[in-house]
Amino acid sequence: MRPPVRALALCATAAALAAPAVLTAPAQAASAPPRTGFEVSNGARWTTQPEEQALLAAVDRGSARVTLSGIGTTKQGRPLQLVRIADQRRTENTVLLICSQHGDEPSGREACLTTVRDLAYAKDKKTLDFLARTTVLVVPTANPDGRAADTRGNSDRVDVNRDHIALRTAEGRAMAAVVRDHRPDVVYDLHEYGATPPYYDKDLLALWPRNLNTAGRVHAEARTLSESYVRPGAEDAGFSSGVYGIWTDPVTGEPVKQVAGDGQERILRNTAGIKHSVGLLVETRVDPLTEAEKKDPALNNRRRVGTQLAALESAFTYAHERRGRIGAATAQARRAGFADRGPVRLGGADNDPAEPAETIQDPPCGYHLSAAQYADVGDELALHGVASRRGAEGAYVPLRQSRRALAVLLLDERAAYRLTAGRPDTTC
Repeated sequence: MRPPVRALALCATAAALAAPAVLTAPAQAASAPPRTGFEVSNGARWTTQPEEQALLAAVDRGSARVTLSGIGTTKQGRPLQLVRIADQRRTENTVLLICSQHGDEPSGREACLTTVRDLAYAKDKKTLDFLARTTVLVVPTANPDGRAADTRGNSDRVDVNRDHIALRTAEGRAMAAVVRDHRPDVVYDLHEYGATPPYYDKDLLALWPRNLNTAGRVHAEARTLSESYVRPGAEDAGFSSGVYGIWTDPVTGEPVKQVAGDGQERILRNTAGIKHSVGLLVETRVDPLTEAEKKDPALNNRRRVGTQLAALESAFTYAHERRGRIGAATAQARRAGFADRGPVRLGGADNDPAEPAETIQDPPCGYHLSAAQYADVGDELALHGVASRRGAEGAYVPLRQSRRALAVLLLDERAAYRLTAGRPDTTC
C-alpha cells in the first residue's frame, strides 16, 4: 500500500473510534485538541451543532494554519462556514471537502470535523509537507437545517445536491461562491446510501463526473482518484467498495442495472467537472452489516465514519502524489473554453453516449439576455463565474470564456436545467 500522507493523524482518529472506553472531558489534558461529540460518546450519538461550533472555534483559535469564515446563512438562520487549512499563504493546489449536503447522512460530517481537527494540530512530517503544498478547504456541514431536522433536504425540502445549477438555495449559492473564488483542483463530496443486498451493499461507493462536458484529462484524473486511490484505500483498510449507482451481480461482479449516477449537470460531482475540478462523490453504507452492528448502533456508526476516513486519507494521498498532473489537467481545462471550439453535450454520460438531439455541434458565439432576463439570472451567472457584459438593452454572455460549456447549459433553450433561454448570437 502506498504510504499515506496523513498516516499519524488518521491512525490517532481510527484508534479513538475503535477504543472500548470513552475518554471523558475531565480526563483530557487542558492543552489537548478538542474532540467531537461523536468521539466523546464513542459513536453512540452524532456531534451536535453547538459541539460542532465549539470545535471549529477551538481549532480556529488554537492553530495558526486554520482560518474559519462565514460563507452564508441558511433560511433558518444557521451559519454556513468554510474552514481553510494550510501552512502557507499560497500553495500549489486546493482540495475542497463538501460534507453532508444531505442532512440525514451524518458520517461525512463527522469525518470532516475530525479531519479539520487532525490537520489543524498535526506535527508529523508527512502531514506538514502536504499542508505546505496543499490548501484544504472544508464546508463541515453543507446543509445545517437538514442536519438539525435529520432530513435529506433543507428547510424548504429542497435537495441541495440538485441545486448546483439553479442556485435557488442559500446552501447551493454558498458552495458555488466557494468554487468560483477558490477554484479547487479537487472537489470531494461525502454522502451515505441505503444498501440493496445482494446487488448494492458495499461499505463504500464512489463515482466521478459522468457529464460529457468534463474535459478529458479532468475526467481521467477523477477516475484515477476513484479507482486507483479512494476505493483501493478503503479496501486496504478492510472495507468493501464499488461504483456508485451500479448494481452488480454478487457472483460474477458484472453490472446488472444502473439505478443512479447519471450525467445531469445540477449534481455537484458533475458541476465540479464542468467547472474544471476533479470531482468525486463518495457514499458509505448506512445499514448495519453484521449482527453485532445491528445490536450496537455505535459499532455501526464507527464503521460508517471509519470508512469515510479511510477513503478521505487516500484522497489526500492522491492530491499529494499527483499534484502536477492534477494541476496540468485543471489548468488546461480552464484555458480550453477561450478557444471556443467543439460541441457541447446537453445530455448523455460517459457510459451513455449523447443522442444527436442532445448535442450542439456548433454552438453560437454567445447569448443575448434582455434586461428582464439579466435582472433575473445575473446573480446566478456571477456566482457560477460565468462572464457577461452589460449593455443598454440587457447583457451579452460570450462563449469565448473558461466556463464555455457551462454558459450553454445555463442559457440555451434546449438545456434541461437552464436558468433562462437566451437569444443565440450566430454572427461569428
